[in-house]
Amino acid sequence: MDRAADALARAFRLEQFRDFLTAEAGTSPHTVTAYQHDVRRLVRHAAGTGIKNPAAVTAAHLREFLYALKDVGLEPSTIRRQVSALRTYFKFLTADGHLTRDPSERLEAPKRGRALPAVLTREEVERLLAAPNTDEALAVRDRALLELAYATGMRVSELVSITLQHIVFDQGLARVFGKGSKERLVPVGRRALGAVALYAREIRPLLDKGKGKGALFLNARGTRLTRVGAWGIIRGHAKRAAITKRVTPHTLRHT
Repeated sequence: MDRAADALARAFRLEQFRDFLTAEAGTSPHTVTAYQHDVRRLVRHAAGTGIKNPAAVTAAHLREFLYALKDVGLEPSTIRRQVSALRTYFKFLTADGHLTRDPSERLEAPKRGRALPAVLTREEVERLLAAPNTDEALAVRDRALLELAYATGMRVSELVSITLQHIVFDQGLARVFGKGSKERLVPVGRRALGAVALYAREIRPLLDKGKGKGALFLNARGTRLTRVGAWGIIRGHAKRAAITKRVTPHTLRHT
């Protein structure tokens, strides 16, 4: 370390900050190393703009610093960690009386981006829908559930709560009660309607033991299919269809 860099390190109290992280804050060695690196990055940027000590750093300087990090292409996750390091660093300085104000107080980290949901290709959808062996009674139910889930994009809670009366076959619609019991009408294609009609006519009466309470989809005990049961059906047939992606009711909804 040259004299100028050594002087900056002393002015910005980098050694004391490291000791604070290690001895007082109980920070993990990995985080100590990362935070030191992040604060040194700020020190280099500050020195480049003529700032020689932390008391001269303002909130505006910190915002400009973050903009510079974005401009050089750092990942949002790295910038979020940088913000965390700066907040910890300036809190240390103010708590120890080295600063009278904390310029990082209102510093905002980049928002976490929402990952795009996984979706199935058309070929994967066809394999999934064809996976149930409809020579078996419960597989006819499973085919109807898969077809209806894919055709309508219903949430799993909506699938298991829908009743036979909620399917309006002659109009190709389903009455769906979503969050907050809000009702909406959802179009249902012929293929899904056919699968549901076959199940409702041939299989559901065999499952119904008077305990289904009108639910469209029943389990082998004759009671309403549960959310866990619906998840298991979808996962099981995705495995039979040799689909390596994680397939859930929400996957079908997004597909």
